[in-house]
Amino acid sequence: MKNLIKGLYIVSTPIGNLKDITFRAVEVLKKSDFILCEDTRHSIKLLNNLNIKNNLISYHKFNEKKSVNKIIQYLNEGKILSLISDAGTPVLSDPGNILINECAKKGHNIFTIPGPSAVTSAVSLSGFDGQFLFYGFLPKNENELYSTLKKLNLENYSLVFFIPAIRINFYLKAFKKLLIDRNIFIAREMTKKYETYYRDSLDNISLFKKTLKGELTVVISKRKIDKLPTINMSKIENQVTKYMKSYTVKDVVELVSTKENISKKIVYDICLKNKK
Repeated sequence: MKNLIKGLYIVSTPIGNLKDITFRAVEVLKKSDFILCEDTRHSIKLLNNLNIKNNLISYHKFNEKKSVNKIIQYLNEGKILSLISDAGTPVLSDPGNILINECAKKGHNIFTIPGPSAVTSAVSLSGFDGQFLFYGFLPKNENELYSTLKKLNLENYSLVFFIPAIRINFYLKAFKKLLIDRNIFIAREMTKKYETYYRDSLDNISLFKKTLKGELTVVISKRKIDKLPTINMSKIENQVTKYMKSYTVKDVVELVSTKENISKKIVYDICLKNKK
């Protein structure tokens, strides 16, 4: 491999089976001056397996803001840095956005070293429609969770979530109540020795009697079109006309979409027509 161009490399690592690392990822990690790790104790196992002894820097959600200046300094000095997560493709529901934005702002090179991803792996195994929305980790608070799911239920796409296995029953109860007429696919321990998959309809799937371990990737299918909620457009248009007299477009969109539990885009489009 030729000498690497100086900059930050976003390197995907295995989601389970260590053999899933790419040749290019190994080469980049070996040539990196520093490797930013979400958890150095976890990453050292992979790096030892690859015989990589580079300097590791702990980089996680609790220190990412205060670490940015030091990392930018290394890049200013012409160092090569790699960012890895505990598993899979970095930045997706993991730290990294702050650093990437700062690198872009300062004019530093940013490269991707693609590879394993729990998101795409689970979607491809689910058999559901390939048009999907990736949400990541859902709220832990019940009220916030229900509010989020009500909004997501209006979107007719497959939905992808990361869920701590120990809390799967908590989320299943909410899914069964709020995500109507959909199927579910649960991927556990993907690519590992005890990989397990669960497929069922949300109506039929039972809560788990035994506590599961680890992190789950959950895919929920699109909702059937004929079961989408009926929208009284005349009523919505009347409300928009009324509120536009006193509020901004932004406020009207927020007010009407929340009140009628419909997509903000629908309300926004009506607002634009109203302004004309």
